[in-house]
Amino acid sequence: MEIKNQNDNENKKVHFVSLGCPKNLVDTEIMLGSLTQEGYSVTDNADEADTVIVNTCGFIEDSKKESIQTIIEMGEKKNKNLKKLVVAGCLTQRYKDELVEGLPEADIFIGSGAFQNIADILKNPGKDENGSVQKKFFYLPTYLQQEGTPRVNTQPKYRAYLKISEGCKKRCAFCAIPMIRGNLQSRSLDAVVSESKLLVAGGVKELIVISHDFTDYGWDLKRKDKTRTESPYELLKALSDNSGAQWIRLLYLYPDGITPEVIELIKSRDNLVKYFDMPLQHISNSVLKRMNRRMTKEEIEEVLKNIKAEIPEAVIRTQFIVGFPGETEEEFQELLKFVEEQQFDRVGCFKYSPEEGTKAGSMPDQVDEATKQRRHDQLMELQQDISRKRHQAMIGKVLPVLVEGFSEETDLLLQGRSSQQAPDIDGVVYINEGDASVGDMVNVEITDSHDYDLLGKIVSKQ
Repeated sequence: MEIKNQNDNENKKVHFVSLGCPKNLVDTEIMLGSLTQEGYSVTDNADEADTVIVNTCGFIEDSKKESIQTIIEMGEKKNKNLKKLVVAGCLTQRYKDELVEGLPEADIFIGSGAFQNIADILKNPGKDENGSVQKKFFYLPTYLQQEGTPRVNTQPKYRAYLKISEGCKKRCAFCAIPMIRGNLQSRSLDAVVSESKLLVAGGVKELIVISHDFTDYGWDLKRKDKTRTESPYELLKALSDNSGAQWIRLLYLYPDGITPEVIELIKSRDNLVKYFDMPLQHISNSVLKRMNRRMTKEEIEEVLKNIKAEIPEAVIRTQFIVGFPGETEEEFQELLKFVEEQQFDRVGCFKYSPEEGTKAGSMPDQVDEATKQRRHDQLMELQQDISRKRHQAMIGKVLPVLVEGFSEETDLLLQGRSSQQAPDIDGVVYINEGDASVGDMVNVEITDSHDYDLLGKIVSKQ
């Protein structure tokens, strides 16, 4: 990827390392768009770069450690070519002073409210109060992607993430996102649909709609102006009607906003993937209350019942936190029983880690690490058995599959994803019979299964 303008930047090369979630990746893509417009070329090799930008994640302890380690590794590459090491993103926003003091190898620190200004910052960082080159750029996280914002899609040409909002209105006791990303800010429906059309015109077949909570979309706009019509239902309908995408996949749907109307719309539209990504976190009412989740076990079960009744083939993915402060063995067993009863298609599990500044971080009765690990392993062992059985039940069925190329394991197999599989977080479909090109939609008969992946043969092309 190389775009050159007749300016001082035309020979400069930049290398990006993007960590964390897809929402962070879209921020990286916006920085890429800004810099390529200014004449920078992008290289996949950090050793060739004049500038390296690490877009960090600061969500949980493991992601923070990964971000710090990556910064240190990039700092070790500073030589005659690498002149600037830039640290951006959530970790930077959250730990402003600590990172600046603790990472002298970094030249510039950019928070989550200033990343959109990356080109201007690199061109003219200015001076600080001491007359030295300015290296800290931290603003309130109020930036919202605009219709004309430059962006380079870094995903394979057939798929793209579509971010519909920033921040979050919820205040879960364990989560630091509102401190890092601010309050909910929804993009206008017209702006989101306009971007979706541009992405599809560029070859995208699968749009993956992302936010911190899809089901809160538009709440902030209506709060300021009661005449606004933005809502999850209206956005879904508009994307289905107007984007041109073959698959529209939703991530991060909190159960409190999955209404019968939304379920019915997803049921009735072929291009709305029957895939519900619902971060439930727990099921014990006492734990949910301590988490400030604002839904009861009974309400969650009602939502799941409605989805399964209206869309029996729907895939439901969720995640849970074990070892939340005060979680008793009885509460954990209640969670295990719930997972056994619901037979989820996909389950992720996190061991609770205390986060500075969150309500849960200072709660009494913190659970010891050994207990967290045991509970994590028990839940995932249960889910692995469930997943294996659900995959075995797929043998003999024909699924639409988006072909992604040769398998990462061997070039003797093609690899793709069915509508039941989201990229990077779910398994894949290996194809051992039939020919197809990258980006093709094909129908695959499933002939074998594994714990998380499927195997099949192409029976027709779409």
